[in-house]
Amino acid sequence: MDIQVYTQAYQAQGHFGNGEIVEYKPIGFPREDSVVKRVGPLFYWAWAKSLKTFEIPLHPHSGFEILSYVLNGTVGHRDTLGNLQEVTTGGVQIMQTGSGAQHAEELGKDTEMFQIWFEPHLAKSTKLPPTYNQYDHEDFPTDEVNGVIVKKIIGQAAPIQLITDSLMSDITIPAGQSYELDLPADYAHSVVVVSGAGTVTDGKAPTAHAVTMNKGDFVVASAEKNSTAVYQASADAPLRLVLIQVPTEVDYPLYRK
Repeated sequence: MDIQVYTQAYQAQGHFGNGEIVEYKPIGFPREDSVVKRVGPLFYWAWAKSLKTFEIPLHPHSGFEILSYVLNGTVGHRDTLGNLQEVTTGGVQIMQTGSGAQHAEELGKDTEMFQIWFEPHLAKSTKLPPTYNQYDHEDFPTDEVNGVIVKKIIGQAAPIQLITDSLMSDITIPAGQSYELDLPADYAHSVVVVSGAGTVTDGKAPTAHAVTMNKGDFVVASAEKNSTAVYQASADAPLRLVLIQVPTEVDYPLYRK
């Protein structure tokens, strides 16, 4: 297993308006300065924070599957499909933009959210009708084992299934405890540390070095053979991770970044 950690110094930065919304981007757009350009079909990942209520005006998208996950606060949505919605802490907005649509987003003051773009086969997805769906925190199933809470966002056991091969979970590990998660061959875990600190280790290599991760870090663990990633919280605080699993390669052409 290969494990790489990228602190916010290696992530792109952005803003909207006059800095009403500021962003760190573990995976940036083309020509932005994020060290990680993509992870397989995971095309873009931004962590946005609003300093005051601000609307990003209508703008177009096509082809990509775009997910907005509210870590804290309120995000409003309107689009040219006729949707006018609002989602709060723990909720998700998902646009499968298909042949094209425009949307606008309004972040309430002190809101934090992830916006994440997944890339299906664009030559095929751009021929599909665009859709919008949203989910409240309570719509997502959670598992709790030995105090570890796993909220399932994308995948077979979750309410969201994408065209893009992907799984997504929000994982909270109590202080001093660990969580093991299978990592299939030719897949990667892409992880943003939302809060706390800890380590990640190759569980099938007992002598492997534990790699440290802290709040704001972007962690990419990839495997050429079936592996187990062990995520361990520090002794003094819980560790919260948002984790996305995608293949490292796909059998269709990806957008050239």
